[in-house]
Amino acid sequence: MDNIVTITIAAIVGIIIGFIIAKIIERNNSSLMIKSARKRAASITKEAAKEAETLKKDKILQAKEKFIELKAEHEKVILQRDKKISDAEKRIRDKESQISNELSKSKKLNDEIEEKKKDYDDRVKYLKKRQTEVDKLHRRQVEQLEVISSLSEEEAKSQLLESIKDEAKTDAMAYIQNSMEEAKLTAQQEAKKVVINTIQRIGTEEAIENCVSVFNLESDDVKGRIIGREGRNIRALEAATGVEIIVDDTPEAIILSCFDSVRREIARLSLHKLVTDGRIHPARIEEIVKKTEKQIEEEIKEVGKRTVIDLGIHGLHPQLITAVGRMKFRSSYGQNLLQHSREVAKLCGVMAAELGLNPKLAKRAGLLHDIGKVPDTETELPHAILGMQWAEKHGEKPDVCNAIGAHHDEIEMNTLLSPIVQVCDAISGARPGARRQVLDSYIQRLKDLEDVAFGFKGVNKAFAIQAGRELRVMVESDKVSDEKAAELSFSISNKIQTDMTYPGQVKVTVIRETRAVNIAK
Repeated sequence: MDNIVTITIAAIVGIIIGFIIAKIIERNNSSLMIKSARKRAASITKEAAKEAETLKKDKILQAKEKFIELKAEHEKVILQRDKKISDAEKRIRDKESQISNELSKSKKLNDEIEEKKKDYDDRVKYLKKRQTEVDKLHRRQVEQLEVISSLSEEEAKSQLLESIKDEAKTDAMAYIQNSMEEAKLTAQQEAKKVVINTIQRIGTEEAIENCVSVFNLESDDVKGRIIGREGRNIRALEAATGVEIIVDDTPEAIILSCFDSVRREIARLSLHKLVTDGRIHPARIEEIVKKTEKQIEEEIKEVGKRTVIDLGIHGLHPQLITAVGRMKFRSSYGQNLLQHSREVAKLCGVMAAELGLNPKLAKRAGLLHDIGKVPDTETELPHAILGMQWAEKHGEKPDVCNAIGAHHDEIEMNTLLSPIVQVCDAISGARPGARRQVLDSYIQRLKDLEDVAFGFKGVNKAFAIQAGRELRVMVESDKVSDEKAAELSFSISNKIQTDMTYPGQVKVTVIRETRAVNIAK
């Protein structure tokens, strides 16, 4: 029994000792884990501090780079502003210099005027003195004549007047007879006076067209963007518009050369839009050129409307208004057709008023007399007959139609408006500097060059450039292969050499372009 109790007590003591040992071991393990956790926490904190320092350095570098970039932009803006200020100061200095010169001239003129005024006053005093002396001498001579003739002053005047009246009647009758005979002989001269008076009352404008336009740039840096990498932008622009673009050493300017003023205007407006937008690449160029062509069509209609409003012409058919607008982009012998037609209309109105005819109807006929020169399609009819047919088709009065058709004597004149339109057309075209025959033949030669190229199959576009020294031909890639392109160039050059007369040489360049287009959706 005592042994059992002893064993039990020993077991309980063992359990207690084991429990205590376990607690001690657990506490040691916990302290080790805490130390390990603290070490790991310290390591993580240290790494986080390193990463934070690295991040801080990166942010500081980025901030410095941004600051440098902003500082450069700021300095650029300041330089531009300083340049503008210096330009403004230069203009102000020039103005001040000009004003000082004008003031000195004005002072000099004032001094001269004062001297002349003083001289004039001296002359007036001298003349008054001389006039007094003359009056005294005159009275003395009259008194002497009265004594010699035994007549008073009044009696002498009455006798003199009677004799003068008889002589005046005889001379007047002779003068009237001579005037009547002279009027019959000078009727033609009087008609010329009407024409001259008409011309003098019209302020003519310079109406000469040229074949180049100058496109001004803000800086020469834009030239490189217009040319593009390896010249692809300028080639795309020339191919889309048919205008030769000359980029040379001319500061802040590009020259657009083309005999067709419509193409030249499309190229100028397209360039302006591209430079303003800043996005210059071949696809964008084609898009802008197409939009500009539509804009020119709208402008043609607007120009026609403004012209008829300015001239006070009402009730004109819309098709005729469009034809009038197209005249802005056509020339005849180097003379702008719209300017010429406006001038003829004004001359007709003034001359009709001089002759007592309807000036509004005369203006109408003068404005429309050359509408046959802007046909929608090619025709063999003379422009006067074609214009008359258009006017009849769109409801114009017979007098106006006859004046249009007869202004080159291709039909008989049966109204007084017809010779007026013919004379005014000759006046506008014959004045000095109005026309250049050479330019018209030159433009016709360039058109003939393009027509030769269009006579071959597969030709899409043809542009005569470099004053007719080069013919640039664009062909359809699916119809003309590379080998045929070379043959086509040879055939066109032979055709030009055989059928045309031209100075120098004509270079024929055939361009074949293949495109692959896909759309990502």
